[in-house]
Amino acid sequence: MLVFSRIFIVCLLSCSVAAAHADVPSDQILDSVRLDLNHGRADHGLQALDQVLTSEPQNAQAHNLRCRIYLQEQRWNEAVKSCQAAVKLAPGNSDFHLWLARAMGEKADRVSFITAFKMAKQIHQEFEVAASLDPHNADALSDLGEFYIEAPAIVGGGLDKAVKVAQQLDAFAPDRAHYIRARMAEGRKDYVGAEEEYKAAIAATKDPAGAWMDLASFYRHRQRWDDMISAVHSGAAADTQHDVALADGASVLIKAGRDLPFARQLLEQYLASPNQSEDAPAFQAQVQLGKLLDQLGNPQGAQQQFAAAQELAKDYQVGTHGPTNSGR
Repeated sequence: MLVFSRIFIVCLLSCSVAAAHADVPSDQILDSVRLDLNHGRADHGLQALDQVLTSEPQNAQAHNLRCRIYLQEQRWNEAVKSCQAAVKLAPGNSDFHLWLARAMGEKADRVSFITAFKMAKQIHQEFEVAASLDPHNADALSDLGEFYIEAPAIVGGGLDKAVKVAQQLDAFAPDRAHYIRARMAEGRKDYVGAEEEYKAAIAATKDPAGAWMDLASFYRHRQRWDDMISAVHSGAAADTQHDVALADGASVLIKAGRDLPFARQLLEQYLASPNQSEDAPAFQAQVQLGKLLDQLGNPQGAQQQFAAAQELAKDYQVGTHGPTNSGR
């Protein structure tokens, strides 16, 4: 009887989700999924997308959104398949090619060298297609520029190509252009020049919080701890909307093992904000906060955060990202 009861409850919940979206236009459902994506409600978003794709299996937007939720959950294979489906259905969409390149890039970071090498050429191609389909797609150009900086020439990389991308970005996204030049300078070990470019990126944008966190990350790599902490505080002060920059700043501090109480404050502010981003889904921030709380001697608070994350994304492997001393 217990097994039957559980099956009944699961069926009832599934029917409730279906009923909630019955007779609702797919565009409205996808709009709600975009909100789920920004607020880290992975399970709810995937259920809604299943509803759309059951009736409209050729809905490219739905496949793209499913890819992006899978990316948040770090389910790389499923993400690649869903993004491939979106590109196949709408090959002229710049963003779809960009997300496919990103999904493949994440997967390539976790496979053998030989497999990653084979994938690199296709990743390069997808980034270039995304940038060519929309020459004003700042995200696509930025990612393409970073690919050129990081990838070897044999798979399409090259600093000369990154220079041209930065020149394109100068016209409509100067802060991104400075960021690409900063990354190039780091690659040349020109750290003075890199710092100047990161500071130029801050000056070039009306919303400098994220650029401050990029500068803080640069200082972390250079082990300039006081400058790093100061940059994170400056970024947090500039971020009046409490958006993804707070999560980025917390990550910088946590990786450095510095000013951890302030990192906790940033994560708590971000999780309480209505301006969350798919770039830092709530369940990931909750797991990060849980690890931090455990480190700070609050295992009960840590477990509460891990449980909250599982409520949003049951397939996100909290155990993999939780504290190493969880038995404490």
